[in-house]
Amino acid sequence: MRVKKVPGPELSAADLQAILRLRAEVFIVEQKAAYLDVDGRDLERGTIHYWFEDVDGVLAYLRVLTEPHGDMRIGRVCAAQRARGGGLAYQLMAAAVEDLSAVRSVLDSQVYARGFYERFGYVAEGDEYVDEDGIPHVTMRRLARTG
Repeated sequence: MRVKKVPGPELSAADLQAILRLRAEVFIVEQKAAYLDVDGRDLERGTIHYWFEDVDGVLAYLRVLTEPHGDMRIGRVCAAQRARGGGLAYQLMAAAVEDLSAVRSVLDSQVYARGFYERFGYVAEGDEYVDEDGIPHVTMRRLARTG
C-alpha cells in the first residue's frame, strides 16, 4: 500500500467525499464533537492531502495547510476504526514530516496523542487548552531541519 498525496486543487470530488466521510466518522460521530469540519481549506492551493485507502474507503488520513504567516500546519490526523493499530497514521506522519523537514510546522494535538507527535520531533509549547468541544489539546511545533 502506498501513500496517496494530492494537492487541494487537484483533489477529485470522489476523493474529497471519502476523506470527509472518514473525518466525520472519527471526529464528529466517535468523538461526539459537533464542529464544522468543512472549513473551506481542503481545496486551497497550499493544502496537501495524504491518505491510505482500500476498496472500502479511506483507511487513514491527514492534511497539511499553509498558514498565512508561512508555517505549515498538520491536522485532521485520523484512522478508520478497522485500520487502527496497523501503523498507517504513523506512516502518513512520517511522509508529511519528511516533506516538511525544511520548514517549521505546527499542529494541535489531542493531549492523549502527544507522545505520538513527539516521536516526530514535535515539542509542546504553551499550556494545554480545552477546545470548543471539551477535548483537551496542546499546540506542538517542529523546527525546520538545518544542515
